[in-house]
Amino acid sequence: MAAAWKRVKANAGSAGVDGRTVSQTAEYLKTDWPRIREELQSGRYRLQPVRRVQIPKDGGGMRELGIPTVSDRLIQQALLQVLQPLIDPTFSGHSYGFRPGRRAHDAVLQAQRHVQAGYRTVVDVDLEKFFDRVNHDILMDRLAKRIEDKAVLRLIRRYLEAGIMGNGVVMERFEGTPQGGPLSPLLANVLLDEVDRELDRRGHRFVRYADDCNVYGRSQKAGERVLEGLRGLYARLHLKVNEAKTAVGLACGRKFLGYCLGQGAEGEVRRAVAHKALDTFKRRMRHMTRRTCGRSLPEVSEQIRRYMPGWKEYFRLAQTPRVFRELDEWLRHRLRALQLKHWRRGRTMFRELTALGANTDQAARIAGNARRWWRNSRYELNRLMPIAYFDRLGMPRLS
Repeated sequence: MAAAWKRVKANAGSAGVDGRTVSQTAEYLKTDWPRIREELQSGRYRLQPVRRVQIPKDGGGMRELGIPTVSDRLIQQALLQVLQPLIDPTFSGHSYGFRPGRRAHDAVLQAQRHVQAGYRTVVDVDLEKFFDRVNHDILMDRLAKRIEDKAVLRLIRRYLEAGIMGNGVVMERFEGTPQGGPLSPLLANVLLDEVDRELDRRGHRFVRYADDCNVYGRSQKAGERVLEGLRGLYARLHLKVNEAKTAVGLACGRKFLGYCLGQGAEGEVRRAVAHKALDTFKRRMRHMTRRTCGRSLPEVSEQIRRYMPGWKEYFRLAQTPRVFRELDEWLRHRLRALQLKHWRRGRTMFRELTALGANTDQAARIAGNARRWWRNSRYELNRLMPIAYFDRLGMPRLS
């Protein structure tokens, strides 16, 4: 429990339906933990409903999360720490999501190896509202084959059936495992491992990360046969394939975990950032560097410095340095335009430009066209505000 609390505290997160934050829950448990422990041991403990939260998806629409109370997150985390070492080793080696020692990068590299080996057709399967459609009876049946302790199984069942609160109203939950609880990813892997094992038995090459599954083959016809088989496998679990997002086609150019694969020189398959991920990054940067934000260049740089390193670390596998150089140049272009907009008036702009090293003719020419932020930032300011200028501001680089 001490290890579980340390993890819950590190993850922070918002309060559940009881309104208690992590720090408030710490005070609450100082007096109430003996009672909760006794109820857990006697089988009388009842988990509280999860709080419904909706967040926008990158591709449009909303994703529904269920936020348990901090106390219930603690209990789920403790369950996870006991169950994961027992259950995880039984999973297929083709599964990478939410598993110790495995990451999205490993899945992307394995996908690249399959395509490089000549399996150039991919069956890209998307499940329709997977976490909302998990059948409780089927999941508990698969868990019972791995866990003998009836008390633990009862506690997990209560977690699944705890209900969900939205707009002050508690609704019963008859299916689904809420995204937002520490135990949900493990339960998802328990359910989907059945499909993994069948694909293994049939000798398919595939990669699965959570509910994203890519199966690689040598032809379109073979891929279509695999997809038809997958529909039947998922139907046995009461899961439905999202036909609008599922496709059989060339693996190169198809998005997987934010990456896509492309054909390089001499037939080499190379990793690149998917267009959708690039568009999302540029949209985020446009918002941070908008010229109406009212923030100074150092303030904007600080905001970018908090966001960019995480994005760069995730996409460090990309084998396209030119794309990152172009993004760096584009971002510096926007920052120069932002700085010109802040100087605004011709006299202020003239003074600041000469302080940067511009001669009087150059400073006067830029100040005379003060409102042409974008054009001036490209053609005139490159020498006055070079890369070293942004390095001194602490601006991170992608390339």
